[in-house]
Amino acid sequence: MPGKRPEAGHEEAEAGEDGAEEGLGGLTLEELQQGQEAALALEDMMALSAQTLVHSEVDQLYQEVRPLGQGRFGRVLLVTHRQKGTALALKRLPKMSTSLRGFLYEFCVGLSLGTHPAIVTAYGIGIESADSYSFLTEPVLHGDLISFIQPKVGLLQPASAQCCAVQLASALEHIHGQGLVYRDLKPENVLVCDAACRRVKLADFGHTRPRGTLLRLTGAPIPYTAPELCAPTPLPEGLPIQPSLDAWALGVLVFCLLTGYFPWDQPLAEADPFYEDFLAWRASGQPQDRPQPWFGLAPAADALLWGLLDPHPRKRSPVGSVEAYLGQPWRWPEGKTEGLEEAGN
Repeated sequence: MPGKRPEAGHEEAEAGEDGAEEGLGGLTLEELQQGQEAALALEDMMALSAQTLVHSEVDQLYQEVRPLGQGRFGRVLLVTHRQKGTALALKRLPKMSTSLRGFLYEFCVGLSLGTHPAIVTAYGIGIESADSYSFLTEPVLHGDLISFIQPKVGLLQPASAQCCAVQLASALEHIHGQGLVYRDLKPENVLVCDAACRRVKLADFGHTRPRGTLLRLTGAPIPYTAPELCAPTPLPEGLPIQPSLDAWALGVLVFCLLTGYFPWDQPLAEADPFYEDFLAWRASGQPQDRPQPWFGLAPAADALLWGLLDPHPRKRSPVGSVEAYLGQPWRWPEGKTEGLEEAGN
């Protein structure tokens, strides 16, 4: 519920890589073709990368300095090259929980995204050891975004929230331009480049998929789950994914940056009173219906979040809409909550 600090796992399961017919789940022929081209390009890159893997034990090539991160499927370590002394980040995935194909997929998605300033730069070095697969990226040394989100306060400086949001929006736009959907936006996957949290980079592309890939929800929804994934899907195999899933997740993350809390536990009106209150506020547009978790947000934040958190995916604002609200206050000064101008109907 709101009041818990942001933390969440991943709740979607892949049902198939094949696209849908035109119009299925709102997918147009052009969108379907973009996703198929991205899938084919990744398959080609994976085939080439499989032939160029370095076969060696990691500690023969690199000296471990310290851990940088730990996830469900692997560890990220700060290492130095034993001969050159170069500092690098190494993501290590155990073979017992990672297939060669799964490793190659994540490795190649990172490579395919190039050198966007808000995406962790992947280097073209994949390593197969006796018990693990590894790949190298640039090191980002200030941890992830979760440690900068403070309950009731948000980030230390309100301007930092805007800096983070616009960089993440740009990164997601870049991913979408490659025919891909990120699908795993959360503070734990946003790495921080400086102590003031003014520069961030998106990492971890294991859940990224081509547009149109069919997905279905397994298990309970989490706050970042878009409501269309909670509804009955057009096919038993799942919903063809769209960039609008990332827009919803970005809206939830921006809310967390500004307040320190999730806006709701799950986007199901019948199961979550906080989400039900949000829908009622959207329907009325009246100040007296503003839910308590939204107190303190300024009109620009209301408008931005109403767009990103539209329950209808085709009406939802794209991630790039963040830019239109930069330079405006997103929070009122402490104690000022009256006289708020409501977001549009």
